[in-house]
Amino acid sequence: MTEKNGCAILSITKGIVKEVVMGIYLNPGSQGFERIIRSEYVDKTGMIALLNERIDTTDGLVCVSRPRRFGKSFAAQMLSAYYDHTCDSHALFDGLEISRNKDYEKHLNRYNVINLDMAGIISMTIEDGKTISDVPRLLTDALRKELIKYRPDITETDKLANCFIECVELTGRKFIFIIDEWDAIIREAKNDPDTQMAYLTMLRGWFKNSGFTPKVVAAAYMTGILPIKKDGSESAISDFREFTILDPGPFTAYTGFDEKEVKSLCSKHKRDFAEMKQWYDGYAFEGYGEIYNPYSVMEALKSGECSSHWKKTSAAENLITYINMDEDGLQADILKLLLVKIFG
Repeated sequence: MTEKNGCAILSITKGIVKEVVMGIYLNPGSQGFERIIRSEYVDKTGMIALLNERIDTTDGLVCVSRPRRFGKSFAAQMLSAYYDHTCDSHALFDGLEISRNKDYEKHLNRYNVINLDMAGIISMTIEDGKTISDVPRLLTDALRKELIKYRPDITETDKLANCFIECVELTGRKFIFIIDEWDAIIREAKNDPDTQMAYLTMLRGWFKNSGFTPKVVAAAYMTGILPIKKDGSESAISDFREFTILDPGPFTAYTGFDEKEVKSLCSKHKRDFAEMKQWYDGYAFEGYGEIYNPYSVMEALKSGECSSHWKKTSAAENLITYINMDEDGLQADILKLLLVKIFG
């Protein structure tokens, strides 16, 4: 077997050498995580063990909702590199926290992976001269084509669901779904209920379908910024367990940088920890302590200056979008907070 960037490009089965097909969305490889760890990386691989515990259980659908620049996309790239069976990722993970877990080898590079960056997909669709309403259909077509390219012996090619099911039957490998910014379409198509419905229907078909989900989905990890979207009286993807920035549960340690990690970074870069704490310890969890915004901390270390780095992202602008959407009475809650701030 030969390798390129940690991912196998040739495999040997029963003496026959064949190329391993790496797709854009299907089994995309480990290059994303390789770029991350080549930079200054704070080890958060212990989070993988939390998902490993949930594989092939009724708790296997996880949605992590938190603000921008809190490492959600880094986590998605990490998970993709760990689970993707077209890679040999030992060189990436050996020596990191997850390698000391008893189930490290059991799940390493053992699954087919679907990795979707929904914000990126929307951008590429618009750059190609199409509209956001085209995204669900184009994504379905792209996944179906990648599955058929990966397994040309798939016979039920008309429907994406059939391609998934037959792929599992042929390979013996279930799928790990990783969807970064799953709610991007909900935000961007806020005035287009038909597009929202088409997208949510696609997700229901994967994660809320008794004829599909148990056969195909080993686990799913989604990141988002909004609470899980409600469709009428029933949550569109209610089988997901959501962990928010206010209630991260077992994911607390992987929500941002903890105080020990920030102290270590400050010591390494000869920076004043007290100043960093004053600026960036934005969250505190009982029994765990302060959590720091990873993006702001790293930008302060790079620039040598503590300032409001987070506001330079699109996060502040997006707050207006969320307030206008008024999910679960958000506008009234913000008004109450303002009144408390003004009048005490």
